[in-house]
Amino acid sequence: MELKLIGEKNQTSGNIIVSDELFNRAYNESLVHQVITSYLSNARGATRAQKGRADVAKSTRKPWRQKGTGRARAGMASSPIWRGGGKIFPNSPDENYRKKLNKKMYRVGLSVIFSQLIRDDRLLIIDKFNIDTHKTKSFVEKLSAFGLDEVMLITNQVDDNLYLSSRNIPRVSVVEVKNINPVSLLKFERILLTSEGLKKLEELLS
Repeated sequence: MELKLIGEKNQTSGNIIVSDELFNRAYNESLVHQVITSYLSNARGATRAQKGRADVAKSTRKPWRQKGTGRARAGMASSPIWRGGGKIFPNSPDENYRKKLNKKMYRVGLSVIFSQLIRDDRLLIIDKFNIDTHKTKSFVEKLSAFGLDEVMLITNQVDDNLYLSSRNIPRVSVVEVKNINPVSLLKFERILLTSEGLKKLEELLS
């Protein structure tokens, strides 16, 4: 499969041959859903701690005798059906939200997402994206040459100039190939992928 290669000044500088397995896969909605939900679940932290029946500060004394009062029988005030009682199935900080996803499924899922980005004209392959200074103004000027506002730049290696010049720009993200994730790929309006990053990406997903 051939894709258009864009130069640093948004001019066409030729074509580049890419892997069909990476950029020409049919869209699989169920697989993409699995990849997204697995990624979000694995990033979730168990931060909620609720008190169970044994944890609440209640007396274990029987509130009233079993029979003869006309009221329902009760064993102790920590009962889950009482106000202030313990929760039946409390959340704990060691709760595990992880969802297992095979590496092959994850790689294929990313390939499906990249293929769809190509079909939607949201992915641009650029020759290189280098910044000679750490000034944010330089990054904005370079980005404006592509006519882009909200973008994620994927490159093989993020140097200090790229990191420092882009970190204060809203709706812009600069990441290395090894740090891409499916949520960001779908969130950003346009994706810029450098030619060196493309080679690394094909190595990781092949």
